[in-house]
Amino acid sequence: MIKITLPDGTIKEYSKGSTPMDIAKSISEGLARNVISAKFNDTIVETVTPLNDDGALTLYTWNDDEGKKAFWHSSSHIVAQALEELFPGAKLTIGPAIENGFYYDVDFGAQSVSEKDFPAIEKRALEIARGKHDFKMHPVSKAEALEKYRSQGNEFKVELIENLEDGTITFCDHDTFTDLCRGGHIPNTGIVKAIKILSVAGAYWRGDENKKQLTRVYGISFPKQKELTEYLQLLEEAKQRDHRKLGKELELFTFSQKVGQGLPLWLPKGAALRERLEDFLKKAQKKAGYEMVVTPHIGQKELYVTSGHYAKYGEDSFQPIHTPKEDEEFLLKPMNCPHHCEIYNSRPFSYRELPKRYAEFGTVYRYEQSGELHGLTRVRGFTQDDAHIFCTPDQLDEEFKKVIDLSLYVLGSLGFDNFKAQVSVRDLDNPDKYIGSVENWEKAENAIINAAKEKELDFIIESGEAAFYGPKLDFMVKDALGRNWQLGTIQVDYNLPERFDLTYKGSDNELHRPVMIHRAPFGSMERFIALLLEHTGGNFPLWLIPEQAVILPVSEKHEKYAEKVLNSLENNEIRALIDNRNETVGKKIREAEMGKTPFMLIVGESEEEHNTIAIRRHGGEDLGSISVKDFVDLVTKEINSTLKSF
Repeated sequence: MIKITLPDGTIKEYSKGSTPMDIAKSISEGLARNVISAKFNDTIVETVTPLNDDGALTLYTWNDDEGKKAFWHSSSHIVAQALEELFPGAKLTIGPAIENGFYYDVDFGAQSVSEKDFPAIEKRALEIARGKHDFKMHPVSKAEALEKYRSQGNEFKVELIENLEDGTITFCDHDTFTDLCRGGHIPNTGIVKAIKILSVAGAYWRGDENKKQLTRVYGISFPKQKELTEYLQLLEEAKQRDHRKLGKELELFTFSQKVGQGLPLWLPKGAALRERLEDFLKKAQKKAGYEMVVTPHIGQKELYVTSGHYAKYGEDSFQPIHTPKEDEEFLLKPMNCPHHCEIYNSRPFSYRELPKRYAEFGTVYRYEQSGELHGLTRVRGFTQDDAHIFCTPDQLDEEFKKVIDLSLYVLGSLGFDNFKAQVSVRDLDNPDKYIGSVENWEKAENAIINAAKEKELDFIIESGEAAFYGPKLDFMVKDALGRNWQLGTIQVDYNLPERFDLTYKGSDNELHRPVMIHRAPFGSMERFIALLLEHTGGNFPLWLIPEQAVILPVSEKHEKYAEKVLNSLENNEIRALIDNRNETVGKKIREAEMGKTPFMLIVGESEEEHNTIAIRRHGGEDLGSISVKDFVDLVTKEINSTLKSF
């Protein structure tokens, strides 16, 4: 007999060799019908894997992330079989599950795949799925695996196998198809009821632009056709909310090939939006005791060698800038923190002067690959709302919790209410990825976990997601379309203070090392604005939107009254303008609707006579005619309801 520990802590005994499906059936037939994957002692297993030792078992259904991962990975096998049949000679490489769906990278040789091929691929994949073929894992020797793929001329699979140890290699079979695979599948193909090929794109083998370019086939699948239909509707909504589309329509930003890829140009309305976000955070930072600093856009290469950024990001940075002086090299700034360390180092500090909180909206540069650039979410030059706190070890807990409060204030004021916190720690199996001592890492990780508990955050711990110099707390936000984004980060760092030899004089008159907290509630201004655009669909919170109202005079003779209304609004700090173009009021309303202007204020004969304004809200709601004072009160009340106090 073996002892199996279930997620609720219950321990039950089963016969050795029992499978996760056997255990599911012993709990309930309903559970057994829905179980599609399992985890045993932290390893994903098949539902038919025999269990021969004591251990902890978790059963997954479609409603679990791990269940979806197994479902989509299995679907990639089904689509791979369809591709192999429809495109003879195609060479398969890898086909993992991703956040939404899966992809398979394929070398199609002289053949090509386009959107016109999608229906045929989907049709054949569904035919395979309906066969209800079991997914069967079996081990193979390294020699056998190499022979199989060498005989097919598949150099990609051969390369993968050559990097595997003999005795660890497994194949997965279903129907007539076999693939190199580590496992993690649903019981059979019949569980997949709907498959959609979404797109194709180029992808370099192993992500290396010096290697062969493959075709990446993206797809998604569901256990019900209805769920696919709903997902496609969501995709259509996402297209309408695409920040690149909205940014152009709302005249916020643009790009120029002459300026360079990944380098956004902010138009007047976009610049005003950025400025308002900066002012919003600056006010909160001032209350929290931050001091603004400014650092240059470049720094000597040696600065980033000292910080460790050159070793970690050198390949992703722009090439060094060589000056007329021999051996003098500068880099475009990839991070603000080394500069802030040098600001701290500019004079000695006593423990009585700490913490020091330096903040900057600092622009940094990374040479992202052109194929990875995407609107504002992936750029080569971006501005971080960076701050670095230098504190004593005794102050760390309190300072970290204060930064959590600031981050929650930012998210709440901008309508990001649905989020979880993620504590990102080291990957203990890959210590070479990180700098600093084990002791410092343990102290930093414990500090973050304790702060998250004290602030009663809903958080998870993710191994391997830490920055190279320290662990961090990330806020994982779900947007209006149900997509997850990382917004805002707080990091504890014992390592840069050592690398830059930062000190303070303690109460014992000895020199001590401060602890450093990195934090950026927005992250990057560019990416934050992109996500805010898509989350709101361009309907920004009223306190943030560039133009809160547009005044529409019915005719030229009402323009003087419109100017009087505008002066009153400006005196009450409401942002408005007059649209006095020679167009009909109807056309002006339509264009204001397209521009996402929250309020349209129509002034004509009656309004001028009664000293009122006729208000139409974005979306078509008619609020009737009210006084300017009442409108000011309406706007003020709405702003106060969304802009949280700090």
